[in-house]
Amino acid sequence: MKAATVRRLEKSLLFAVCLLPLGLLAWRGFTAGLGANPIEAITHATGDWTLRLLLVTLAMTPLRRVSGWNGVVRFRRMLGLFAFFYATLHFATYLWLDKFFAWAEILHDIPKRPFITIGFSAFVLLVPLALTSTAAAIRRLGGRRWRALHRLIYVAAVFGVIHYWWLVKADITLPATYACILALLFAVRVWFAASKALQQSRATLRKQLPVLPQ
Repeated sequence: MKAATVRRLEKSLLFAVCLLPLGLLAWRGFTAGLGANPIEAITHATGDWTLRLLLVTLAMTPLRRVSGWNGVVRFRRMLGLFAFFYATLHFATYLWLDKFFAWAEILHDIPKRPFITIGFSAFVLLVPLALTSTAAAIRRLGGRRWRALHRLIYVAAVFGVIHYWWLVKADITLPATYACILALLFAVRVWFAASKALQQSRATLRKQLPVLPQ
């Protein structure tokens, strides 16, 4: 089988896997399996999958460096876009099912309730990342500026975890788990950056040392 065909199959499978939570949520809705408060169930499910996909997206680069499997980064863009997709569903659930597009109430709600303020901020940060996730956008921005912009995904993930933590108030098991995973990903990134800087400084030092005569 050709490599291009394999890549298409891999991406098609990943696409289907990323849609699976939405399919299961729809099935629960059709079979009255969302419990006594369906809106809350939809809100929590879409929010959970937003955070999970954000964390998986952030894990792609460390996984590549640890495993040596360079091809894994091919999936990063799709995972990030699906994280934005579920974030959009999460926000739309709030706007439509929870508030029925009562804009005056929504505008009053966002600055008044801290967990909504920081959640909305996380969503806003994800918008430019989704809009610049095309090859054309990467060429237009240039690699360095594009990478700098897409580091906002870390800020969005932090805001998302805080949003969830402030929302649940009592049982913080899930947000604490997400926070620990995010902290680990930050630590791995810092470790790799420090290792790279150390290697570069050693290489520079070796170049500067005088060559001793034989």
